[in-house]
Amino acid sequence: MERLMKNYNEMEVAGGVPVKMWTQGVPVEDEARKQLMNAAKLPVVFKHIAAMPDVHLGIGATVGSVIPTLKAIIPAAVGVDIGCGMMACKTTLRAEDLPDNLGPLRSAIEAAVPHGRNPKGRDEGAWENPPDMVDAAWATLETDFTEICRDYPKLKNTNNHKHLGTLGTGNHFIEVCLDEVGFVWFMLHSGSRGVGNAIGTMFIELAKKDAMQHQANLPDANLAYFEEGAKYFGDYVRAVGWAQKFAETNREVMMRRVISAAKKVIGKKFESHIEAVNCHHNYVQKETHFGQDVFVTRKGAVSAKKGQMGIIPGSMGARSYIVRGKGNPESFESCSHGAGRTMSRTEAKRRFTLKDHRAATEGVECRKDKDVIDEIPMAYKDIDAVMAAQQDLVEVVHTLKQVVCVKG
Repeated sequence: MERLMKNYNEMEVAGGVPVKMWTQGVPVEDEARKQLMNAAKLPVVFKHIAAMPDVHLGIGATVGSVIPTLKAIIPAAVGVDIGCGMMACKTTLRAEDLPDNLGPLRSAIEAAVPHGRNPKGRDEGAWENPPDMVDAAWATLETDFTEICRDYPKLKNTNNHKHLGTLGTGNHFIEVCLDEVGFVWFMLHSGSRGVGNAIGTMFIELAKKDAMQHQANLPDANLAYFEEGAKYFGDYVRAVGWAQKFAETNREVMMRRVISAAKKVIGKKFESHIEAVNCHHNYVQKETHFGQDVFVTRKGAVSAKKGQMGIIPGSMGARSYIVRGKGNPESFESCSHGAGRTMSRTEAKRRFTLKDHRAATEGVECRKDKDVIDEIPMAYKDIDAVMAAQQDLVEVVHTLKQVVCVKG
């Protein structure tokens, strides 16, 4: 049963906490509702679950959900792209400073940041010989990673150092955008790459094995959790915290390389980081809500504390937003992380053609081949409807429209 509140719908869950959904005016799949209800039945969930307007079915947990837990963390809710998030930087460049032909700018960015897969589907977005900038950034992460590897040696054999400062694949991207008054921004989307995937995968499996002994009648095996004091809890907190720091550093390194590459192509000198935002949207951290210390897992959601800046990207060809949080307590001070998919990648490739994709991305310097059809704007919810549904969560500070897009 759903009750219509002023700004959100409240879904009652038998045997669990309610789910408060900021989804007025946007579609929500039945499967996503069921997934949210399953999570709401866990005994460790605190007060309620918040669902953002971009909510949709996910692996492990619902994308676009905010799950507060008492003295426990659900590794599969955080997922394997630990620390995935966005970074955006405003520059002193204006639209008229960009070259008429944006192809060389796109090529320069593609050359500066490893990305994508090779024809055999293998991730080729790794450094053969990491540049000095990457080595210096890795030095800030290496000591803690070595400590983690002492307890979990198989993590040594991952793409860690060689993935720092790289984009990845799927929906990860780098964009050149124009804001509402014509200033140029650089924006990118990525996370903790191969090493974060390895950490997430390992601890999700450990949680499932542990649950077979200690957690009876879980509504979904993916909702297995570690409780404080349990064997793996502290190790997971340490590892996930490190992966989130890797992801943040990864975005910072990429942004520096993107701006450096752009300066070689664009004739006019410019300053960057006039405004800068770097935020996670797949992560867990300890916070205080309603007077209680809890672990808040944002699975495809962004922290939106009062005055806090965030990024809500649209799909290729759609607008994106730099936002300021309103600190709404009912959403656990959160907002959406994007538009949210309305169909799977497989369905998008089945339903749409290359002609559709080219029409939808007209005016954007980007790939226009069959391998990126799954990212077509029509596979996502309407970003305007998504923003309208969360007016009490954030206010729009800048509206961005991409002119160059590099896909992973």
